[in-house]
Amino acid sequence: MKTIGIGVIGTAFMGKAHSIAYAAAGTVFGGSLRPKLEIVCDQSPEIAEAKRKEMGFERCTSNYMDVINDPKVELISICVPNAVHKEIAVAALAAGKHVWCEKPMSTNLADSQAMVDAAATSPQKTIVGYNYTQNPLVHSARDLIREGVIGDITGFFGVYDVDNEADPERPYSWRMNRELSGTGANADVMCHLVSVAHFITDSEISRVVGEYDIVYADREDPKTGTRKAVDNDDVCMAIARFNSGIKGTLRVSRVAWGRKCGLSWEVHGSKGMIRFDQERLNELQLFTQDQDPRQQGFRTILSGPYHKPYDAFLPNAGHNLGYVDVKACELNQLLTAIDSDTTTWPSFADGLQIEKVMDAIDRSAMAGQWMDVE
Repeated sequence: MKTIGIGVIGTAFMGKAHSIAYAAAGTVFGGSLRPKLEIVCDQSPEIAEAKRKEMGFERCTSNYMDVINDPKVELISICVPNAVHKEIAVAALAAGKHVWCEKPMSTNLADSQAMVDAAATSPQKTIVGYNYTQNPLVHSARDLIREGVIGDITGFFGVYDVDNEADPERPYSWRMNRELSGTGANADVMCHLVSVAHFITDSEISRVVGEYDIVYADREDPKTGTRKAVDNDDVCMAIARFNSGIKGTLRVSRVAWGRKCGLSWEVHGSKGMIRFDQERLNELQLFTQDQDPRQQGFRTILSGPYHKPYDAFLPNAGHNLGYVDVKACELNQLLTAIDSDTTTWPSFADGLQIEKVMDAIDRSAMAGQWMDVE
């Protein structure tokens, strides 16, 4: 058994999710490569020390370069705001570290391309945190599609609504600023929907027409107490054409009251349909037209040990995996790739293709016309 030294940069929601996945990976999946929590970073020295104790790291720092330069660190998680992903990722790859970067890759295509270029000149592995593609049931859905269970794919239709920013009294944050976040709902949630669309259809979006809506034009800045303009999107919609010839629609909102993680999608086929709802992540809905018409309807498939790697967690069906379990599945793919020199999905190169779709949606929404994904 070998260990791999871990450094996590960022200690909020995603930093904690990554840290839990690292702590669980060996217990769940076994394998010959075991994470060792070496160092955690937060801008606040006090928070860094508190998280070191809480999450079981050996050391902590308030300077991310300490993580990159640490000789015991071999794999780095980037769990900080989007605007600094590029500088950290490029430096980490140059220092010979593997990189697990949260989505989106960056705030603009130039930075994302720089990350891909850095990865191309490094033997190290990269993966982008599109964890909704790592659910064992989602993998099973893709297998069913590949096996022709629903026939030829005729369309993909997806929605991702959350109410993170639905309260008009919610204060202004970096997520509402194009310079710091890039686009709004497009960068934060549309990217997940695009990742699923690419993964589940084995095809990439090639042309889009997009539309934005800023529902709350300004919010109170907690630093100054004054109103500050929101300059990125609360709602983002797109009609999409795929390079396989299918078409679809994608719609996301960060101001949809009642939706906590409302990612739902349908794949239509010539012989049936598969649909999925992330808020019921252990259920898959399948319809096939070969059923007796008197019994036709969607069948609910519950996740179980036959949907690998569910069996690494639980021996019985219907006992349910959760969000962090799926992050552990994501990490297992990365650790396996590092240990056996295989590929990951989505690597930085795959992630760039997702970023290009979001960029095309952004350009289309601004120009009011169809745009090619460049």
